[in-house]
Amino acid sequence: MSSRLGPVITLTAGAVLALGLGAASIAAAPAAKDSAAAPAAKESAATGTRTDTTANTPTAEASPSGNAESAEESTASASPSPTPTEPKKIEKADYGGRVKGNGALIAISIRNGKAVGYFCDGRIEAWFTGAESAGELRLKSVADPRSTVKAELDGGRAEGTVTVAGKRWSFKAPAVTKPSGLYRATAIVRGAKFRAGWILVRNPNGGYYQVGAAFAGEEQLDVPQLDAARPTAPITVEGTTVYPKDADSFVEEMQ
Repeated sequence: MSSRLGPVITLTAGAVLALGLGAASIAAAPAAKDSAAAPAAKESAATGTRTDTTANTPTAEASPSGNAESAEESTASASPSPTPTEPKKIEKADYGGRVKGNGALIAISIRNGKAVGYFCDGRIEAWFTGAESAGELRLKSVADPRSTVKAELDGGRAEGTVTVAGKRWSFKAPAVTKPSGLYRATAIVRGAKFRAGWILVRNPNGGYYQVGAAFAGEEQLDVPQLDAARPTAPITVEGTTVYPKDADSFVEEMQ
């Protein structure tokens, strides 16, 4: 009896052992998978944490700096550099007087900082243009840039020097009012361009000093006299009617 049961018991025990080993392996497999997945999950989580930190940290650090720089640039652009104050310009002034050592007259007219000057002794004449700034006058001859007028405007007069044809003289020209001042006329006479200039300056003893010059092309003509009471009244030059103008009409035009 015992000899028959021995193999059965042996087989049964082997089967039970096999079943136990199989169950153990089945139970062990998920544990192995879980244990393998856990480090991966931890690594992934750790990597993700590091990635997020790396991505977020520069943004957190750059943002305040960037905003500060933008604010500084915005403030700089919103605060323009101070503009230097421009020197005050004379809106309107007229001067006229004698040139020392020459006997000629000089007249200067200023309109909104732009200036025209005229020198004449009855034979030689010179027109000047330029500008006034902060009480200083700098003019150059229309025909010869070497001829100049330089003057200071102060105390109701223009005082300085005039250079014409290589010669220089000083002058003091007080402020004047109409009819004293500078006059000019242009026209076409005998097919040539006519131009003339006049200076009127009040004579302390009565009446006016008057000097001028007239040209048709390059030919010098006898200059007609202006009516001191009405200096812009029409005049006749060799059969042609000419209309003198005061400085209000030609200062801007001559610049």
